[in-house]
This record gives sequence, structure tokens and C-alpha cells, in this order.
Amino acid sequence: MKRIALIGSTGSIGRQAIEVVKEHPEQFEIVAMAAGSSHELFCRQLRDVKPRYAALADEGAAQRISYVPPHTRLYGGRRAALDAARLPEADIVLVAAGGFAGLKYSLAAIEAGKALALANKETLVCGGDIVMPLAAERGVDILPVDSEHSAIWQCLGFDLSAPFSRLIITASGGAFRDIPAEKLKDVTPAMALKHPTWNMGAKITIDSATLLNKGLEVIEAHHLYGAGYDKITAVLHPQSIVHSMVEFKDGATVAQLSYPTMKLPIQLALSYPERLPLQGARLDLSRALCLQFSPLNAENFPCFALAVDSGIAGGTFPCAMNAAGEVAVRAFLSGGIRFTDIPAVIDRVLQAHVRQDVTSYGQLKEADLAARAAANAAVAALRA
Repeated sequence: MKRIALIGSTGSIGRQAIEVVKEHPEQFEIVAMAAGSSHELFCRQLRDVKPRYAALADEGAAQRISYVPPHTRLYGGRRAALDAARLPEADIVLVAAGGFAGLKYSLAAIEAGKALALANKETLVCGGDIVMPLAAERGVDILPVDSEHSAIWQCLGFDLSAPFSRLIITASGGAFRDIPAEKLKDVTPAMALKHPTWNMGAKITIDSATLLNKGLEVIEAHHLYGAGYDKITAVLHPQSIVHSMVEFKDGATVAQLSYPTMKLPIQLALSYPERLPLQGARLDLSRALCLQFSPLNAENFPCFALAVDSGIAGGTFPCAMNAAGEVAVRAFLSGGIRFTDIPAVIDRVLQAHVRQDVTSYGQLKEADLAARAAANAAVAALRA
């Protein structure tokens, strides 16, 4: 029985993690849950899961919880939510909180010596320079939940340090992969949220449409697998069947294939080193199946290029890039800027950013706040 602390229970990954646990009650128990402010959904989850410890980072939202199971301790506030990642009873912490906020939960889990099932991209994008050394120092396993990095992990035989020649990350191309660039200025948030193959949260769906998410995954791969940026390639694969590939020095390429579902990488991170049965459709390779791959042209996806360039620049650049991306996507979803303005906001922030080597979480938090302020100013300028 693995005891799980679930951070970000009300998001897309968190909800699917609860489904995985319910399908294997003899294997898993959620002993702690934390979320932000979605008190109505969190209340329903409390009734269903009945964790020992529960917290909402929004203290006011926690006070609006109408039902608490008899054996559940409910708390409110950011410190209480952070304590969920340190709960002594937990064996593994699944960090599914979104955005830069997820980094502090990952650091708390590692500092507490907990295995980290990582679904938060920003942990490595912004904090890879401090997260990976801390995990090595504490002897903590980082178990990737992103479908692409789970695929690479599987291809490497579950060994993050295994040798390879090249990592090949696949990208669906998002909602607008077949739309000419000159028409993108007219797309609406509703159009951008219709992903052709995946059902995900709003932020990552927009990042998939701009391919910013693929740039973030390149930075993650750099930290997670110790890969030089010249050893990481991204390719378009519209079917989303091949989730990533690894090429070895003899020219052999190994791929992980499955129909798109996040429940597979979630379950695998929780069950490692074992594999458990998973309900759902299976590939039938006896039937005709077309798998297409094509080069990812960075000129057509400026957000991807901006993300990778920030990763190569290193230091606090990826943190600033991520903050600008979060602000720009929020502005687009609220109707404040056009879809094609998203890369313009990110670029303006990066042009003004002054690089620093990463030494602490506090430094990253300052860089994040400064970049958000610069991004909000860029959004305001575009609205004027």
C-alpha cells in the first residue's frame, strides 16, 4: 500500500489521479490532499476520498467547506497546503499544482525525503538548477508524470541516468497546426481550447496551441535526463500515439506508444517499479494505423523558440519566460490580447530580463514577480 499526498487535487491531473487510486484501492491510499480555492469540488473530493489531512491554500475557501469526514483534519492557508507535501504518513507526493506555485510544493516534498511524482512542469523549468541537486542530495526519486517524459523514462528502462544519443519529444501541434500563420490573429479562446487529441486544463491547452509547452518540455528534459540542448529534438506527430522516443548510439530508436490518456503516466509514476492493469482502449496493430511525423519549424511557433532559447540562456531566464507566458495566456483567455500577442509579451519580458545564476527559491520568486510585472505592463501596452 502506497500512501499518497496529492497536491492540486481539483485540477485535471489531480482528478484523474483520484480515479487511478479508486481503481486500485488495494495498492494506493490518498492520505493528504491540497488544492487552491475550488471549495465546492474539494468538498466533494473529501466525501469521496476521506484523506487524513486536507488543506486549501485559500483560507477563506477552506472556511466554506460544508462537510469534513470524521477522520479528516481540514486546514486553510498556504502554510497548511504546503504541509500536505511534508506529511509524515505519505510515501510519495504527486505534485499536480499548476504554474510557478507548484515549485514550492516540490521542494517541500524533496526536503522531507518523499518520492516525487512530478506533473508540474515549472518545477524543473524554473527550478531545475536547485531541484535536481537537492533531490540527489536527499536521495529522492523524481518520477515523471508528463506523458512525454514518462515515455522517455520508460524507453530508458526507468533509469534517468541511462546513456542515450538523442531524445525525441513528440508534439501534437495543438488546435492550430494546420491553420496558416496569417489567420492566427483571429482565433478566439474557445477555438484555442479545442485540442484535437487531449483533454487538459485551460493553460496547458493554450500552451499546446502555441507549442510553448513543448519548449517547456525541452527544458525539463535538459534537467531530468542531463541532456544537452543539442541532444533534444521535437517533432510534430498529430496522432498523439507515440509519446516520445529515445535514440541510442547504435542508431536504434525506442518509442512508447499508447492512446492518449494521462491516467497511464499518472498510474505508472505511482506504481513504479511495478505496472498495474489500466482500463481503456488498447492499440490494435493488426489494423491499419497511420503514424505521421514531420519537423517542428520553430519559425512557425515563436513561443517554442522563445522557450528553448531561454533554456539555453539558463539562469533565471526560464523563470522569467514562464512567468511571462502565464500572464500572457491569462490575458488571452480573458480577451485582453490576441493569440498572436502571446509570443510578443514573452519576447518583450525576455528582452528586458537581466540574467542571474539560480541559487535559491527566494531568488526565483523575485524573478517570477518581476517578470509578471513586466508582462502585465506589456499586456497593458498592447491593449492601449
